[in-house]
Amino acid sequence: MGKLDGKTAIVTGASRGIGEEIAKVFAREGAKVICVARTLKEGDHQLAGSLETTVAAIRSEGGEASAIASNISEAEQCQSLVNEARAIYGPIDVLVNNAALMYPLPTKDYPINRWMRSWAVNVHAPFMLSQLVLEDMIAKKSGSIVNISSGAAIGPGRGPYPGATGGSSAYGMQKAALERFTQGLAQEMYQHGISVTAFSPSQFVPTAGSMFAQQRKEVDPNTTETTAIMANAALLLATEPLDKVTGRVTYSQQILKEFGWLTDAKGTGVDPERVGSGYSQI
Repeated sequence: MGKLDGKTAIVTGASRGIGEEIAKVFAREGAKVICVARTLKEGDHQLAGSLETTVAAIRSEGGEASAIASNISEAEQCQSLVNEARAIYGPIDVLVNNAALMYPLPTKDYPINRWMRSWAVNVHAPFMLSQLVLEDMIAKKSGSIVNISSGAAIGPGRGPYPGATGGSSAYGMQKAALERFTQGLAQEMYQHGISVTAFSPSQFVPTAGSMFAQQRKEVDPNTTETTAIMANAALLLATEPLDKVTGRVTYSQQILKEFGWLTDAKGTGVDPERVGSGYSQI
């Protein structure tokens, strides 16, 4: 029996990387998964990966999944995708807000159109999608919303900053906002039995998207973690009892170790010198 048997889950950013793996793991655990992204077919984006590929992989393993191509930066498309998801599989039980947009630019060089678009994807979309699925979850008096944050939410602290260049201030601000939203919504929804959580990678996850966004060509394997670790952390937060997890802002390996799902843990949230963001401490 799977941890998500009979549940319907929406996973955004499911065409590749972390979102793709979360969708696959959820399907293996019995969920009917709505995979959401802009890239429907291979070749629609310069990077490999598509909703069709993710759904095909899930179905090849005997899982149940459907693709909905959507630009979640637009309110109308958020409403349409939730309506379509309900029409396919029924009321929504789990929402994973994974899709993100990062431009590694310093503030002085950040185009305003990219500023507006990144806020729409990284903050407005999780708010809108959460609001839309709450109707189903409140009616059932159960449900889980899992927000994927980032280590960028951890500020650099006070100066001086010799040799620093920066370039993630906007993205970090948006992820910090997501973490505050997580705990606020968790408080609002506790009375309805709905869990709301957020977590970030404990270590860098070298997906095609993250490598491209950060303009990396190679990484030290000792400082990275797999998409499987992220997917398992999402599964844990989506399925553990409300009182054990709701309101948690945590890190992938930290939460997996805490619940006994991982023994050899390291990185942010685990290493004493990498304690995490302020919201993870309260």
